[in-house]
Amino acid sequence: MEHRHLGRSGLLISEIAYGNWITHGSQVEEEAAAACVRAALDLGITTFDTADTYAGTRAEEVLGRALKGERREGLEVFTKVFWPTGPGPNDRSLSRKHIMESINGSLRRLQMDYVDLYQAHRFDYSTPLEETMQTFADIVHSGKAFYIGVSEWTASEIRAGWELAQDLKIQLVSNQPQYSMLWRVIEAEVVPTSIELGIGQVVFSPIAQGVLTGKYQPGKQPPAGSRATDDKSGANMISRLMSDETLATVQGLKPLAEQAGLTMAQLAVAWVLQNPNVSAAIVGASRPEQLEDNVKASGVKLEDDLMKAIDQVLQPIAEFDPAKTVSPPRRP
Repeated sequence: MEHRHLGRSGLLISEIAYGNWITHGSQVEEEAAAACVRAALDLGITTFDTADTYAGTRAEEVLGRALKGERREGLEVFTKVFWPTGPGPNDRSLSRKHIMESINGSLRRLQMDYVDLYQAHRFDYSTPLEETMQTFADIVHSGKAFYIGVSEWTASEIRAGWELAQDLKIQLVSNQPQYSMLWRVIEAEVVPTSIELGIGQVVFSPIAQGVLTGKYQPGKQPPAGSRATDDKSGANMISRLMSDETLATVQGLKPLAEQAGLTMAQLAVAWVLQNPNVSAAIVGASRPEQLEDNVKASGVKLEDDLMKAIDQVLQPIAEFDPAKTVSPPRRP
């Protein structure tokens, strides 16, 4: 497993991170989730990403129990705050009240004294940015988090947050956007701004929620047990990628993966890691063997001709519009 710096910070993280979005505490039973965490550790993954809102806060609990007994100094644990964690009007957003209560709740559920990275899960238009960043600064200065990150912020929002972080003497070091061969909206604005400011991308959905594995065939029913058949959450989230046009186009990557000696999933993960602004690609799993496949993308160098061939295949269906990076206009 290769490690990379998180942005311009001194923190090294595994370039493939393990995330438990819509798996732990919901789609995957705890015993299976613990097996996936154990497999991640055995495969050299040291970076684990979660959020207070995943599975209604249960995902943090499952991850905390799965990591219990591990040497804390050998792990990098990330979590997030913004989305609702309860029924009240203040159980959400990036207000001082919610952030302070959320960091305490996350640490309790994770059974940890600190997280390595605490992330704003979206931009909050209902709270002054100064209030949010001051609260993050207080959390860092108290030792409950070492670094601050954001998720799905636009280039201008990242710059504004970074400037306040500088004034408050804390390090805003990362952004967590969706990024894959099919979803490239960060390339035009977010990545250039991040490079300038020393901010790294910790990207989610590098295999486009399974679509880039090639397992979904045009005109055929999704495989049993796949995310597209999960009525609780997965099917809805993946639905925009399930058109026959998209699925048929993605099949054009299969000979390219074979030519490179990679599975389609490995090709997809390796592709995002070719971007030098990417600090890590987050992968999830419902079975340990999925992780065993994904981690083989670590350290892979894709030739320029292969990168160009991938572009030629996917150009008609890939999304590049930077305006697709959005946060809720009102408090969720």
